[in-house]
Amino acid sequence: MTIEEEIKAIQDEIDKTQKNKATEHHIGRLKAKMARLKDDLIKQAMSKGGGVGGYSVKKSGDATVTLVGFPSVGKSTLINKLTDAKSEVGAYEFTTLDVVPGSMEYRDAKIQILDLPGLVKGAAAGRGRGREVISVIRGCDLILMILDVFNFEHIAVLEKELYDAGIRINQSKPDVTVTRTLKGGVIVTSTVETTIDHETIKTILGEYKMHNALVNIREDITADQLIDVVRDNRVYIPAVIVLNKIDLVDKEHLKKFPKESVKISADRELNLDLLKDTIYDHLGFINIYLKPQGEQADLEEPMIMRGGATVGDVCDRLHKDFRRKFRYAKVWGDSAKHAGQRVGVDHSLCDGDILTVIIQK
Repeated sequence: MTIEEEIKAIQDEIDKTQKNKATEHHIGRLKAKMARLKDDLIKQAMSKGGGVGGYSVKKSGDATVTLVGFPSVGKSTLINKLTDAKSEVGAYEFTTLDVVPGSMEYRDAKIQILDLPGLVKGAAAGRGRGREVISVIRGCDLILMILDVFNFEHIAVLEKELYDAGIRINQSKPDVTVTRTLKGGVIVTSTVETTIDHETIKTILGEYKMHNALVNIREDITADQLIDVVRDNRVYIPAVIVLNKIDLVDKEHLKKFPKESVKISADRELNLDLLKDTIYDHLGFINIYLKPQGEQADLEEPMIMRGGATVGDVCDRLHKDFRRKFRYAKVWGDSAKHAGQRVGVDHSLCDGDILTVIIQK
């Protein structure tokens, strides 16, 4: 059997198996095996073509956003309207054959936006240059899932392709750790009530030849989430649904679509400011104000960082030698226990913090 045939056979068995407590660990084992086969399928697709790598895209700015969607949904028009990019526009499929980068400056942030070739069904397995497209998506900070008002059903295909490629949209990494041990079998500890039982956990780990391990669960998880933790090759990226070409339908038709989707017309430039606000908000930027030692803080031009940034992250942005020569830093603001607190590189910063970095001369 080919890998695709094995995956289909396992999915068929899952579908026909009655879901109850008695079959939970059996279904867990099947899901673990199928996840492993899907990863093998992606590796197989990536090995084809003489080892040629994905698209070469240099990240720039404060964050990177990718436009993901089927061909001809208006991605090229949208990036041209939002940024300084010049992406070819045409009323036919696969106008964009390479990654087209653009830069959008908004509310003091410089945001890189990438127009990718259209994502098609089977992309996770390499179809339609899918492996190159997927590799770029995995490295971004936000995904805009672009759909048009006439093909909203494509959302299910996009979600499946991203999921099969190990991309978890609008999810956080499960608060679970799995540590291999030399002996003792599988020991499970948890700080919460769990719906997944210990037998299912052991069965899933056994599928990956982990017969001795310590599993620490700090939130309730599903079998699929445990498999993600064990595989340890998933990425967790926020995503926004963007519905394009709203100028071609009436208001009643628009009521059919999810309220959380951003409804725009790239061609007519409708609701683009709303989209910019949505992009900015989802990226979770914070403002950090730098204060040179012995001088006043620069409150006019903040350094734009992502939420959760540390002092070390700021050092990396300032200069390549700052982390290596770092002595200590002082912080004023919400992240500090007191004004001018002395902190190290691992100190997490908050929006509006004032920071002084002291380095070796």
